[in-house]
Amino acid sequence: MKRLMTGCVALAVLAISAAGFAQTKAKAENVPEIPFESVPNFIKMPPDVYLGETMGVARNSKGHIWAYHRRDDTRLFEFDENGTFVKEWGAGIYGFEFAHKVRVDSEDNVWVVDEGTNMIIKFNPQGKVLMVLGRRPEAVEGAVETPRGDPPPDERYIFGRPTDVGWDPQGNIFVSDGYINHRVVKFDKNGRFIRKVGSNLRGTEPYQFNTPHSLAVDAQGNVYVADRGNARIQVFDNNLVLRAMYDNVGSPWEVCISPGPHQYLYSSNSNPDANPAASWEITGEIYKMELDGRIVGKFGKAGKAVGQFQTVHGIDCRNPDELIVGEIAAWRVQKIRLRPQQTTTSSR
Repeated sequence: MKRLMTGCVALAVLAISAAGFAQTKAKAENVPEIPFESVPNFIKMPPDVYLGETMGVARNSKGHIWAYHRRDDTRLFEFDENGTFVKEWGAGIYGFEFAHKVRVDSEDNVWVVDEGTNMIIKFNPQGKVLMVLGRRPEAVEGAVETPRGDPPPDERYIFGRPTDVGWDPQGNIFVSDGYINHRVVKFDKNGRFIRKVGSNLRGTEPYQFNTPHSLAVDAQGNVYVADRGNARIQVFDNNLVLRAMYDNVGSPWEVCISPGPHQYLYSSNSNPDANPAASWEITGEIYKMELDGRIVGKFGKAGKAVGQFQTVHGIDCRNPDELIVGEIAAWRVQKIRLRPQQTTTSSR
């Protein structure tokens, strides 16, 4: 029976891969469990207003929360530190079509990444648009489709369904570009191209990507890229030179780095609804790691109950012991409080 169950899990993982859902059981073993709780009824919506698929969450220095989500259309909602709805941002704006990520920088500017318009939009703290990267295809050109034949040109300022954005301490901008292109692009603080790593082709070798789905930048300017389709995190220095590779925490859908002084890396081995049932037992958890790749612990599992995670797509870790988590399939935002661990032994 044990051999049969092992075979079923293996077949499920293969089926997931064949269906295009990059999901893998983590290689790391004997990882300590981090006790945690989900704050009940944290997000408070106005009457008859609902969240859709929550693709990104982010907090500013005051603790306000942004949720970038998909429902009948793409919308960006702001909540206060207690989870009470404040207002909607960018209603009807040209750059909102199919949400993918929202981030807040060190100056409380709010950035959204929209894979439907191939644009990254920077708002100031008051909601005024300050910068746009990328270009939305004109309606007469038709929608941008994932290519099945020759890949599109690898252009400096044109994205192909981008996925995330981050910044180094100097304000340089890093974009993971994402579903059609498979690369990370570095721009200066004014949006001028500097360099890139990866290309418009999928690959499995170092410096190549298969759906770079998220990224985060540490205080030294190193860039951590969730190379989801290759089930690894590639770590680059500020010039996009490869420094390390972490391939033991499953298929990372989302990465987040806490601000410090001691910085932690969080990575979600998310579980989509469309995965076979057997995958729910081997995915869904979130890992807390040191920046050098040592695993501090993990928490959570696949599911839709409070305290479980179903397709985590956004994590805010501004407070490393109090995370804001956005989920696609569960249509929600959870506030997660991590409790002290009984052991501090790290693993790989």
